[in-house]
Amino acid sequence: MTTRENNHIEQSEHGFPALNETECWNAIETRDTAFDGVFWYGVRTTGVYCRPSCPSRQPKRENVAFFALPDAAQRTGLRACQRCHPNEVTFRDPQAKLVRNICRLIDESVEESPDLAYLSQQVKVSLFHLQRVFKKLMGITPRQYVESRRTELFKAGLKEGQTVIKAMYDSGYGSSSRLYEKASAQLGMPPATYGKGGKGMTIAYTIVESRLGLLLVAATNRGICSVMLGDSNEELTDCLHHEFPRAEIWRDDDLLQLQVKTLLECLAGQTPHADLPLDVQGTAFQMRVWEELRRIPRGQTVSYSELANRIGKPTAARAVARACATNPVAIITPCHRVIRGNGELSGYRWGIERKRKILEKEKG
Repeated sequence: MTTRENNHIEQSEHGFPALNETECWNAIETRDTAFDGVFWYGVRTTGVYCRPSCPSRQPKRENVAFFALPDAAQRTGLRACQRCHPNEVTFRDPQAKLVRNICRLIDESVEESPDLAYLSQQVKVSLFHLQRVFKKLMGITPRQYVESRRTELFKAGLKEGQTVIKAMYDSGYGSSSRLYEKASAQLGMPPATYGKGGKGMTIAYTIVESRLGLLLVAATNRGICSVMLGDSNEELTDCLHHEFPRAEIWRDDDLLQLQVKTLLECLAGQTPHADLPLDVQGTAFQMRVWEELRRIPRGQTVSYSELANRIGKPTAARAVARACATNPVAIITPCHRVIRGNGELSGYRWGIERKRKILEKEKG
């Protein structure tokens, strides 16, 4: 690998690989084939990930995230592009090849819960080297990857209509107690409830114009369950239906006038925060992060590390970042007030420019 290709990965402040985003974006703009197999990029608005030379229409920069492995992109819920077939790219980095082989071994035997000794024997590297390289490129340990893949299998089984018991055994959970211990924490709700996909829930929503584009507000009879920002009605409603596929959802522009008014006033700087009842699902960890986010005063920002310290988990900065990324109620829970340790803006689900405008308005 040339020096130019190898420079795409740097060490972040947390010890995990951080892609040189400027160089990666330049490679995407020029469709540079020299970077195929060096990194992959995902597009939040389309839900796909690609190789740098992908011939598809180039996305907006604020909607793009970079990955050291296609498996890392898949772990965030992105699917492979059907035009550039990013999974068929030859890896340039030996470490990336190693981690990809480990991921495949886990995927092929996830039901048997492969241990580190087995993986180490198969790829012929030491346990220490295996764990270090895997976590460096994937951001999680092999054990965490096993659990995440098992949960994905379980979720897929439920969505296909399987019973909880069948989905449990097919995905490798040996007992219901282990299922509720592991899967419930990742689903954010009991497994049976997740399987319903919102079945039994009634959700009303509305979409209005705001200073940041279109604003979707959705609520149950208990409180707001979703707040999204976007560029089109179709994009926002599709996201809502994807999140609650079996819920009864209808549009009601009159029912949510008070909630919308409060949010618009918050965006305009007329109120310090949107104090509205919520009906959101999340793990205990996510709930703790979201609660702490709502304590950040208007006009102030914190880093992911600082937020992790505030909740008593100083080594969980990356987990905190994931909790921010999965925040279901934008603006109300102000995840836009979290930035990088060096003061730069980090990714935002609704676009980095929207994040910049919100912060500028709040500080002004």
